[in-house]
Amino acid sequence: MTATRAFLRQNFRWLLPGMLLTFLSGFGQTYFISLFAGEIRAQFGLSHGEWGGLYSLGTGASAVVMIWAGVLTDHFRVRALGAVILALLAAASILMAELSAAWALPFVIFALRFAGQGMLSHIAVVAMARWFVATRGRALSIAALGFSLGEAFLPMVVVSAMSAANWQSLWWIAASVSLAGIPALWALLAQERTPQSHARGSQSLGMRGQHWTRAQCLRHRLFWLMVPALLGPSAFNTAFFFQQVHYAEIKGWAHLELVALYPFFTLTSIAAMLLSGWALDRWGTARLIPWSQVPMVLAFVLFSQAQVPVMALAGLFFMGLTAGANATLVAAFWAEFYGTRHIGAIKSAAAAVMVLGSAIGPAITGGLIDLGIGLPRQYLGVAVYFLVTTTLMVIGVARARHDLPRRVDPD
Repeated sequence: MTATRAFLRQNFRWLLPGMLLTFLSGFGQTYFISLFAGEIRAQFGLSHGEWGGLYSLGTGASAVVMIWAGVLTDHFRVRALGAVILALLAAASILMAELSAAWALPFVIFALRFAGQGMLSHIAVVAMARWFVATRGRALSIAALGFSLGEAFLPMVVVSAMSAANWQSLWWIAASVSLAGIPALWALLAQERTPQSHARGSQSLGMRGQHWTRAQCLRHRLFWLMVPALLGPSAFNTAFFFQQVHYAEIKGWAHLELVALYPFFTLTSIAAMLLSGWALDRWGTARLIPWSQVPMVLAFVLFSQAQVPVMALAGLFFMGLTAGANATLVAAFWAEFYGTRHIGAIKSAAAAVMVLGSAIGPAITGGLIDLGIGLPRQYLGVAVYFLVTTTLMVIGVARARHDLPRRVDPD
């Protein structure tokens, strides 16, 4: 505990910007955008499949752009790049507030997803993975608290506010908050560690004692065995929150009744996040990440069979375990296995896969709903999917862990 307090005190000015960016990324995350699904579908006369298709089109485009844009974190300071992306997120929020035609939806979704889910999240986790080595797990888990705070409070605030204000005005508020984040980021990072200076002094090597380039990583078997695991949580966590209004309807629950369970999901993910950060620093990702998606199997079985909200609450508990662990394990995985010199470029490829997953999830679930295949049946299939991803990770990591360099003891 003393060591943790010392770590927080010494590194507060670099940890808080990570939390700020991950929190503000919420305006481009599915759990936030999907809160307006009913209003958007009603305004433009869209079916579940049409709305899911438009959402996936914009999100998929953002995944493609992330492959290029993510490399920018290897070349620009967080305070500069973060400010540009926050301004883009604010502009996208204003466009959503003023949206008047369905054909513009994919473009607005693209901007929101690219700036929020894509770049702000990417900038935050790359900075933590690069700036911290022996305490990387703790740094990632603390920075990722911003994700959890957004998931816990933004849905309840928005759903409650919708009864007193029109939905477009809430997007104007999101734009204002995003813009307010720019001077806050500048103030916190007045003395920023830069990728060019600090990273060279504390780089950590990957497998075979080398820094892997993105091209080398993409030719390595482990990357492709990890791809289904990268897609899964992004696709199906996104799908769950994206379909939350419809899910509550088919279960016969009030939407607010479902949303009220989210803080428990957040508390679980925070606990899992902090615990996984501590465990990561002690044992490394090789021992932990292969089993990180087992709770997702239980989560989606419970979502499928839930008859009362308490069963969904249990499902959110298990989903929170994986969501919290993924916030630290996945980001640390790339640094530990492939080194930190090219971490921005490598993680941009992984981020593109995850963003692509978040595009696929709503499209699949929305399309299947239109075809008459309900969410309960779909979620049983999702549970089977996570059994497959776990098997692939166990195989891939078991073969690659022998190439890892000797671990550095935590500070």
